[in-house]
This record gives sequence, C-alpha cells and structure tokens, in this order.
Amino acid sequence: MTSDSASSPAVRWPRRILVGFVLVVLIAAITGFIYENVAEARDRRFNRMPGRLVEVSGRKMHILCTGEGSPTVILESGLGDSFVSWRKVQPQIAAYAHVCSYDRAGLGYSESSDEPRTSQVIATQLHALLQAAGIAPPYVLVGHSMGGYDVRLYTKAYPSEVVGIVLVDASHPDQDNRFPPDLKAMEGSWQREQEFLKYTMPFGVPRLLGFCEDDPVERAAGCNWSSAREQVAEMKAFPESAAQTARAGSLGDLPLAVLSHDPDKLNTELPPDIAKPVNQLWEKMQEELAHLSTRGTQTISKNSSHYIQFDNPELVISTVRRIVEEARSTQAPAAPSVTH
Repeated sequence: MTSDSASSPAVRWPRRILVGFVLVVLIAAITGFIYENVAEARDRRFNRMPGRLVEVSGRKMHILCTGEGSPTVILESGLGDSFVSWRKVQPQIAAYAHVCSYDRAGLGYSESSDEPRTSQVIATQLHALLQAAGIAPPYVLVGHSMGGYDVRLYTKAYPSEVVGIVLVDASHPDQDNRFPPDLKAMEGSWQREQEFLKYTMPFGVPRLLGFCEDDPVERAAGCNWSSAREQVAEMKAFPESAAQTARAGSLGDLPLAVLSHDPDKLNTELPPDIAKPVNQLWEKMQEELAHLSTRGTQTISKNSSHYIQFDNPELVISTVRRIVEEARSTQAPAAPSVTH
C-alpha cells in the first residue's frame, strides 16, 4: 500500500510541477546569460575601446590620453562612472593640454581588483597606472562627485606631482552627516536597486528592462556585470572614503577651482521637500571646498545639474584651461601669457 501511495497521481503531480518549474528557471537563466553575453559582445564590437590597456599589478586598466603639453590633465569620474563621463570635454581640453581619462578597476574596460574600493586605494591605483603608462607629472587633477575624494587623497599622498585641482560638483566628506535623515533612507533604497542590477546583470534582466543606457558608447562601457558590481562596491565604501578624505586636511596654496551646480536646479529624483534643503546644504559645503586652498575659487554653473560636464561643458573646459595656464606660469615665469 505504501508503494501504491508513493506512485499515485496525487504525489507525482507536485513533483512534476516542481521539476518543471526548476527547468523553466534554468532555461530562462541560460537563455538570459547567452543573450547578455551576445549583447555585450555586439555593443563592444561596434563601439571599440578608444584608449589602451596598461598592465597594473597583474590586471589591465584602460586609459585614454589625447593632446600634448605639460602639465597633464587627469580626469577622475564620479561614483560608478567610466571614462565616458568626460567625452564632452576631453576633446576640447586636448586642444591646449595633454589630457587623460581612465576607467577605475572594474569599471568600463578595466579589469576588476580584489582590493577595497575606497578612495585611498583608488588614488594609489591611479598613481600606479600613470607610472605604468609612462605619463609623467606634473598633473592637474579634475574630480567629479566622488572623484573629488580621489583627487584630494592623491594630492595628499603625492603632493609634489600635483600643480592644480578642479572639483566638479565634488562630494564633501561631511555630507552624509549633514543631509536630512530622509535622504539617508533613500540612499539605502538606491543601493538595494543597484544590488539588484548587480545580481541580475549576468542574466540580461537590466538590459531587458531598459535599465542600460540608450547611448551605444555609454552602454558598451557600462552595461556589464563588472561595472554593476564595482558601483555597489564604491557605494558601500563611500563612508570610509569620506572619512579618509576628511583626514586629508587642506590644500595649502595649491591652485583650486570649485565648480558647483545651480542651487535653484532641484534633483528630480528627490521629493521637493527634500531636494530644496539638500541643495542649500550642498551649496554651503561647496563654499567650504573652495576654502581648502588659499587660492581657491568657486563658480556656480547656472542651469546645471550635478553633471556639469554634460550640462555646461564649456565652463569645465575654460576652468581647466585657467588652472593649467596658472600652473604653467608658475613653472615657467618667462613664458608668454595667453590672452582670452
């Protein structure tokens, strides 16, 4: 009777349903995996990596350098961003200076690193990349958003190599302590969303849901599992990166230009009752960044959001040029000045 019960339809059907469900999930996962890999290969076949790969500590990192002249301008992207975030300004900066953008480990076309993704580590890895690539100092460092942490820590570690800094709506190390508590809760939600992208990216889910960039160049560089994983790692390391930067101290009399987004342009991802006080606090902290150096200046980019290099690339280009020329005049006082 036990044997008959075990083989009865009432027992067999749930097993078949479960096995069928597992098979469907496996087939969907395999199909999604194949779809994602084919799509990534297609994107990169039609949108070739523009720079070169340089071996750094056993892994390859992507760096794109154009133009000529000293000092070299180094462009440091914001959290989770690839070199593509500078494509509106790099060609114009190359008209008057040697300029390099790059992909941090795990982002864009660079291979991943097993080291912590703090700004201190990122600064050290950038130094190793520049050495391996044969790009000699001096440098003018340009940091956007979290990239502001990276360039400040680079300057702290290698002060003799840096002759100027441009901070493009850069993060302030005390911002998480000053922002409204409601924003902190939203940041947790954003991190969970990014973790969802990280875990589902290998199976093509973000691509199918339209979460990948519409622009083919941005999609080729950023719509992949490595970049999604790196963004989560940088988000989780952000508090430590802020603490490291807070300990970096001032910039002395180093030429410094702070570019800040328009305080009247509210972040559309935030409710108005949060966006307005966040902008007010951000503006105050941007003023503080300008006082990191006795030669610091601040410029508000009217009608610009956080990505000033997208909304007002001309301001970034002209500001970098001013800092480059200031550095050149210090290095070679007899050189003729450039009129604007």
